[in-house]
Amino acid sequence: MLKRIRERINVFTVKNPSLTILVSIFVLNLVLLMVAAAVISSLAPASAASRGFWPSVFYTVSMILDAGCISYVIEDIGQVNVGLVVVCITTVLIGMITFTGAVVGYVTNCISGFIENSKSGNRPLTVSRHTVILNWNSRASEIVNDLLYTGKRELVVVLAGKSAREIEQEINERFSATLKQEKQAVKRECEGFSALHRNFYYLRHRPRNRVTVIVREGETYSTKQLSDVSVSQASTVILLTREYQNDLCRFGNYERMEKLMHGNANTVKTLVQVAEMTAGEDSADRQTIIVEVEDDWTAALVDRIVFHKERLSKCHIIPIYVNRVLGQILSQFSIMPELNTVYSELFSNRGAEFFFKPQTYVEDTNRFAGEYMQTHPCAIPLTVMRTASGVHAFSVANSEHDGDITGGELPKSIPVRVDPDYYMLPRNIVIIGHNSKCRSIMDGFSAFRGEHHLEDRDILNITVIDDEKNLERMKHYQDYPYVTKTVTAELFDAALIKQTIEQAIDSHDGDTSLLILSDDTAVAEDIDSAALTYLIYVQDIIFDRQRKDVNFDRESIDVVVEILNPKNFDVVRNYSADNVVISNRYISKMVTQIGRKQALFEFFSDILTYDEEGVEEFVSKELYIKEVERFFADGELPPRCTARELVWSVFEASPDNNKAILVGYTSPGGKMVIFSGDQNKIEVELKPRDKLIVYSNH
Repeated sequence: MLKRIRERINVFTVKNPSLTILVSIFVLNLVLLMVAAAVISSLAPASAASRGFWPSVFYTVSMILDAGCISYVIEDIGQVNVGLVVVCITTVLIGMITFTGAVVGYVTNCISGFIENSKSGNRPLTVSRHTVILNWNSRASEIVNDLLYTGKRELVVVLAGKSAREIEQEINERFSATLKQEKQAVKRECEGFSALHRNFYYLRHRPRNRVTVIVREGETYSTKQLSDVSVSQASTVILLTREYQNDLCRFGNYERMEKLMHGNANTVKTLVQVAEMTAGEDSADRQTIIVEVEDDWTAALVDRIVFHKERLSKCHIIPIYVNRVLGQILSQFSIMPELNTVYSELFSNRGAEFFFKPQTYVEDTNRFAGEYMQTHPCAIPLTVMRTASGVHAFSVANSEHDGDITGGELPKSIPVRVDPDYYMLPRNIVIIGHNSKCRSIMDGFSAFRGEHHLEDRDILNITVIDDEKNLERMKHYQDYPYVTKTVTAELFDAALIKQTIEQAIDSHDGDTSLLILSDDTAVAEDIDSAALTYLIYVQDIIFDRQRKDVNFDRESIDVVVEILNPKNFDVVRNYSADNVVISNRYISKMVTQIGRKQALFEFFSDILTYDEEGVEEFVSKELYIKEVERFFADGELPPRCTARELVWSVFEASPDNNKAILVGYTSPGGKMVIFSGDQNKIEVELKPRDKLIVYSNH
C-alpha cells in the first residue's frame, strides 16, 4: 500500500512539478502554523485574556505576515516569557523562509514561465485577419518592413526555428533605418516652407510605425504551434524557405548546396499542415497562402498540393518561384538597366505602384485602355486579365483612389509619329561571378533572345568571367550559343579580369552592361565581399578611361551590381555603382503586395516573362526601356506637353498589334519620372538622350 502511494506521489511530482511545489508550500506552512499556535497557546499564562488555540493561530499569522507584531503579541498575552519570545522569533524566521520567500519565489517563477511560454509559442494567440510568417530568411525583414507603407495597422506573427531575440533585433534595426530615412525625406520635401507650415507638413506626413510584430520560436510544421499563432484565421500566410547557412569551406560546400537544391522537404511538410488547417470549416475565408519555392522537385509537389487544395475553394495558394523570378529580373536589368529604378518604385508599397479593379468581362485590351485614358486623368491603364480570383483591369497610380477619379477635358492629341518597326538594339553583356540562380538568369536571356532576334547577328553577346569550379558546373555555358566567351579567373586575378572586361567593351559597338553577381553560397561573413571586389575592378577601368579620354561617354557602360545583404547597400552605392540590385528585396516587395492583392500574382508573372520563341503573335506584355530618338519616327521628338497628352498621343499613333502605353521616362544621370498622379499637371519635354518606359508586347 505504501509502495503504491509512493509511486503515485512520484508520478504526480514528475507530471505536475509546479503544482507539487504549491501543495508543498501550503502543507509546510499549515504545519508551521499549527505547531506554532499550539506552542504559543501552551506557553501563555492561565490568566491571559487571549489564551487558547485559535487566538494563538491569529497571533502566528500576524507575526508571519509582519514581524513587527511580535511586541504586540507578547503585550497582548500579558507576560514576558523567555520561551515565548524564542518561539515567536523562531516562528517569524521560519515563516519568512517557508511562506514569504517560497510564495514570492513561486509567483516569480510563474511570471517568468508566462513570459517564456509567450516567447516560445506555448501560449495560444487569439487574433484574426493578421499576417503569419513561417520560417525566417534574408527576405523576411524586408517583407515586414514594406508593411510600414500600407498606411494601416498591421499585426504580424512570426513562427521560426530561430532565436526570437535575434529576429526582433533585426526587425527593429530595419524599422529604425527606414523611419529615419523617411523622416529625412519628409524634411527635404518641406524645405523652403515657413516655420509654421513646415511643422504642420511634417506632423501630417511624418512616417509612423503601425506594424506590431510578435515573434515565436518553434517548428513551422507543428500543428499545435500553427494553431497557437491562429493560422486558420490569418488573412495572409507567408511560408519562406529556410535560410541556408554555409559553415563549410568553399569547395566542400558545393555538394551540400547541390543536395539542398534538389528539394526542400520542410517546405512541403509545412505547406501540407497549413493547407489542412486552412481547409477547416471554422477557418477564415479567402485566405492567401504564399509559399517560396527554389527548386523543381519542391515546385512539382507544391503544384500538386495547390491542385488538391484549390478544389476546396477555401483559400488561394500562390507559389513564388524565387530563383526563376530573380533570374528574370537580373537578366532584364542587364539588358535594360533602367528597369531597376522603375521596378523599385512600382513593386513597392510607396509612390507609384500597380493597382487593379474587378471587371465583369474581358474587354478588348486596346479598346479598354483607350476609353480609360479619355476618362481617367490620374491613372495609366495597362491591361485586362483573367486571374484566379476573376477578371481585373490593371493600372499604375499613386493610390487606389486615383483610379476612381474621372472627368475633366478629353486629352488633346499632339503631332507624334511612332516607328512601327522599332527593334531592340544588340546588347553586349559581361557577367562577373556567380550565384545559385545562374541557370535561371540564362533562361531569362534565352527568353528575351527568342522574342527579339535580328537577321544579321545575335541580339545578345555575353562574356562570362568566373572561377573554374563554377564554370565546370555550368559546362562553360555551352548550352547558350550567345555566350561567346568564358574566362577562368579567381577573385584575386585582377589583371586578367580587367583585361577581359576591357576587351569585351572594345570589341563590340554600342553600350555594355556589366552584371556583377553576389555568391549566395558564401559563408556569412563573406556575403557580398566578392561583388564589392569586382566592383572596385570595374570602377578602376571606368576611371582610367575617363582619365585618358575627356570625351569618354560614361553612359556607355552600365554597371548592375547584385547584393544580398541590405546593410551593404550604401557601401556599394557610394562606390559609384549605377544600379545596385538588392535581389532579395524584390521578392520581398512582390510577396508583400501579393499578400494584399492576390490578382497581382498573374500580372507580375506576365510582365516578367517574354513570349516563347517562334510564336506568330506576341501576347505577353512587358515593360521596356526604349530610346526616345529611335522610338519616334525619324527622330522627331514631340513638343512640350502634359503627360496626359503624350500618353494619349503615343497610344493613338502606335500600331494596333503593338499598342504602346507610356508609363514614364528616364534621363541620363538616373532621373526617373512616372506619370502617376494628375497627368494634366505633369509637364514633359523630352530630350534626345532620354529613354521611355513603355508597356507593350514587343
